[in-house]
Amino acid sequence: MLGGECLECENSMVSSDTFENCGFGGEDGNWVSSREGKGKRLWKKVKYQLVEYHSLPGYLRDNEFIVGHYRSEWPLKQVFLSIFTIHNETLNVWTHLIGFFLFLSLTIYTAMKIPRVMDLHSLQHLPDVLMRTDLHKMHSELLTCLPSIPNMSDLQRLRDELKTSMPSLDLLPSLSGWHVPELLTNCLPERFSHANHTDVCVLRSMKDDVANMITPLLVRPITRWPFFAFLGGAMFCLLASSTCHLLACHSERLSSIMLRIDYTGISALIATSFYPPVYYSFMCDPFFCNLYLGFINVLGIATVMFSLLPVFQGPKFRTVRTILFFSMGLSGAAPILHKLILFRHRPEVVHTTVYEILMGVFYGVGALVYATRVPERWKPGKFDIAGHSHQLFHVLVVAGAYMHYRAGLVYLKWRDLEGC
Repeated sequence: MLGGECLECENSMVSSDTFENCGFGGEDGNWVSSREGKGKRLWKKVKYQLVEYHSLPGYLRDNEFIVGHYRSEWPLKQVFLSIFTIHNETLNVWTHLIGFFLFLSLTIYTAMKIPRVMDLHSLQHLPDVLMRTDLHKMHSELLTCLPSIPNMSDLQRLRDELKTSMPSLDLLPSLSGWHVPELLTNCLPERFSHANHTDVCVLRSMKDDVANMITPLLVRPITRWPFFAFLGGAMFCLLASSTCHLLACHSERLSSIMLRIDYTGISALIATSFYPPVYYSFMCDPFFCNLYLGFINVLGIATVMFSLLPVFQGPKFRTVRTILFFSMGLSGAAPILHKLILFRHRPEVVHTTVYEILMGVFYGVGALVYATRVPERWKPGKFDIAGHSHQLFHVLVVAGAYMHYRAGLVYLKWRDLEGC
């Protein structure tokens, strides 16, 4: 309060109109000359101050347990600059912005490094294995059990390049077929069953090395679009969320737009998360593949349309939003259970299911924290800056999406090597 003239100036929501009412302005809107300098300096000092929950306009009131440190109706320039200042949305912005850059890096890595043309590590012990093996016997057996295919230019080039440094590979015949590991597995052990134990072990070891070396050259990598669709959905969700938390305080109109984009991003993440497990699990069964993908697409579009309704954005629909998104994610249990029954003998299926369960746990706990608003409801005002429910929800979403990325890598390796 200045000179005890106006109690209204003590309110943290100070505006230029307030200064006029407190004696700093005249009827024509101009500053009174006697106090012009002092009033302008004070206005510049307080107009971008953080305010408390009770001072917010209705559209910014979402969580009464976060008591202070709000930005309210700031100009866009100041809103953008606030990404580098401390307020109750700072960590909401950065948790998902860092997550966006994480998944952008993973997308670039996946596009450039996976699959590798040849695992060079598998060649490290190959010379020693070849030296311990009766290559003449193996050569005749391989020629007997494995066919030859002409025009295998990539494989021939590999043999020519390796022949220079490892002449023993000249005994390796040309190989064909889409299941080299299975051919070697079914051929060598039985035909050498009467050999001594050392020879069998050596041949099995070499069988693995040769299979790892040759298979990538014989098998075309499976399509990547379902995996990249998931990565795109994750990046869109994380960037939309981060942008929403940064800009929503500018105005009611911009807040409404950003919230719709944010909810659309959540729907996109959930829907595209289905693509890798459904496509790669049922790529050899088009009926179930199309059935599950079609169902999740319809459900995702319906959720997006519902998210665009203005009434959906209010705080009183927080629980409804949570149930809707949670139910959308829970619908993924059907294809996962189907996958477990259909491929229960495959270790890759168990491996991916563990990752998907972890993903579901992270998403589920995050949704529960978001809906119940803990821990801030236990101690209002204590978690305004760090540790409140929305920040925890963001961290859990990033962790869950990363678990799904790890599962996707297992799917790609499985289908690259075996196809259908």
